[in-house]
Amino acid sequence: MYPKSINNLIEAFKYFPGIGEKTAERMAFHVLGMDEIQTNFLADSIKNAKSKIKRCKICNHISEDDICYICNDNLRNKDYLCVVEDPKTVISIEKLGTFNGYYHVLNGLIQTLDGVNPEDIRIDKLIKRLEENNFKEVIIAVKPCLEGEMTALYINNVLSGMNITVSRLASGIPMGADMEYIDPITLEKAFDNRKKIS
Repeated sequence: MYPKSINNLIEAFKYFPGIGEKTAERMAFHVLGMDEIQTNFLADSIKNAKSKIKRCKICNHISEDDICYICNDNLRNKDYLCVVEDPKTVISIEKLGTFNGYYHVLNGLIQTLDGVNPEDIRIDKLIKRLEENNFKEVIIAVKPCLEGEMTALYINNVLSGMNITVSRLASGIPMGADMEYIDPITLEKAFDNRKKIS
């Protein structure tokens, strides 16, 4: 129904997660309504992000440089290393402004049923980093799911002989949630992480 160039644009937008046919069509026609400066900026931004973004050689976070801005910051607390599953988690924690240590980004989580093993998410790089530095505590900040639990337990076991405190972010029931809709794992974690009312 559409000219080939518009069909290609619609197909390209469908590469994005959660974008179906109708939304892709709306996005394509929105692009057609943009002026040349906007469309050039959009096209250049996609190309630049793809060509310039790389992984930090130290922590595996995203960066335009070989070493990211966090690893280059000597004012951060050298006692703490926060282990996360992806770069988006680093950004989320940084926006809070409460953590001032360093990060280590895994390549996802262990998922043995899907063939994703510890070597696939580069836990060896984490261990090497811990052996070469003097971190006092490793904080595991991965999502509270079966794969997250498996990854956290594996890291804890691997680090058991290294004289490093291994902790996990508390997880439980989010504010405003209805108890009837809470999944069993979240509810169990909420009981495990309960605190005394002071």
